Amino acid sequence: MTDHPNIAVFQRAMAAFTAGDMETLAEVFHPDVVWHNPGQSQLAGEFRGREATFAAFQKEFQLSGGTYRPQLHDVLANDKHTVALLHVTASREGKKLDMDYVIVFHIRDGRITEAWDLWSDQKAYDEFWS
Repeated sequence: MTDHPNIAVFQRAMAAFTAGDMETLAEVFHPDVVWHNPGQSQLAGEFRGREATFAAFQKEFQLSGGTYRPQLHDVLANDKHTVALLHVTASREGKKLDMDYVIVFHIRDGRITEAWDLWSDQKAYDEFWS
């Protein structure tokens, strides 16, 4: 059995994200992507378009002093959804983030068109970024 093609799209995006390869990331993200990050922190919101989404990613790295490190546990995909199971660590102002999370993606024609972050402890996540 072969992997669903959306798994390769996610893996390409993940590799580009962790390497800071914005050119490749731009190829994988649709120009009109919508990224949803829940909660009450300064990183919460609905980011419309590649520029706004990438600015939100950049803010994660800036606020964490470059310590934001996602690690992939697994990725599952079908024609409608791609789900990535991840763990992240980061440090900021004496605080530590060490948490599991999930990202649910819509991928169309080899590009990410929409995504939702789901944090295992939303309150702790919000507190880390406050």
